[in-house]
Amino acid sequence: MKFLGRLSPQDPFFTYLREAIFPQLLSENPIHHFRVFQFPASNAVFLYEESHSRKKVIGKFFQRPGKDPQHAWDRAWNEWRNLHFLRQIGLDQTHFQIPQALGIARHINSVVIEEYCPGQSLSKILNQYLTERQDDLLYARLTDLAWFLAKLHNHTAGPGTVQFHEQFAYFDKITARLQHRHRIGDAPLREIHHYREHWQQASCMYSDQEVLIHGDATPSNFLFAEPRKITAIDLERMKRADRAYDLGMIAGEMQHHFLRNTHHAAQAEPFIGHFLWEYSTHFPDRQAAFAAITQRVPFYMGMTLLRIARNSWLDWSYSQTLVQAALSVLRR
Repeated sequence: MKFLGRLSPQDPFFTYLREAIFPQLLSENPIHHFRVFQFPASNAVFLYEESHSRKKVIGKFFQRPGKDPQHAWDRAWNEWRNLHFLRQIGLDQTHFQIPQALGIARHINSVVIEEYCPGQSLSKILNQYLTERQDDLLYARLTDLAWFLAKLHNHTAGPGTVQFHEQFAYFDKITARLQHRHRIGDAPLREIHHYREHWQQASCMYSDQEVLIHGDATPSNFLFAEPRKITAIDLERMKRADRAYDLGMIAGEMQHHFLRNTHHAAQAEPFIGHFLWEYSTHFPDRQAAFAAITQRVPFYMGMTLLRIARNSWLDWSYSQTLVQAALSVLRR
């Protein structure tokens, strides 16, 4: 994290932290100053530390310059509501942690204030694996992540079946962005849409119950701490959908990680297989659950690879590698 300095007492946000947020954490202790830190690769998420007690909170600002204020508020409210909901249904336990929502303020750039939960992200664990090759650690963390997601999904399963067609708008938005940024040619685009139609007709994609999914299951959004504690963050995109959506996103992100850093996507396969197999242990018939999940995961995995390929911070050549990897997965 980057240290930015102290928050000015003249800043309205200083007053908000002092009067509405930190009294929830410090009881009657005096509040002095707030040190401000910026998280890497984020212009909207900051850590605020009270200088005397060293108590910390996270501030997520959803309003960006030039963006729709109502959309920002909707996203902030989603985050706030989802944090409360997951704690209410029992996901704030010994091994699972959901940050406590401490405040929300529309008038301060639609900010949500959350409890600070320390931990090592799955992204850092993946990077650590590349340098230290600690297979056991990565396998253990993927086991815990599978446990958490199975708990979330199974606890919120409803009577309705998956409405798979609801994913097509997002899939098409991704491919349109790729085309707009000249990151996909006409031939691969036609091929991708051909496979999309193939998946659209597959009965397995409509067969499971809808569950509540994380919706943005990237490695940076899961934090691990000892002993076996996992924290889920960035919950603004939670929705009801296919459980394979979250699983496929994790699988796609892992393949991208290995592809980018080792140039060998196959190195991710043992870890992806382990993750899906461990997830399947939380069902009465493990073999049947694994078979059903692995039928559907490739669509969401391919969609995730395309989603990553559209990022402008990736060089064009690697984006083409991701498009080809997505095609390989989607044609299964």
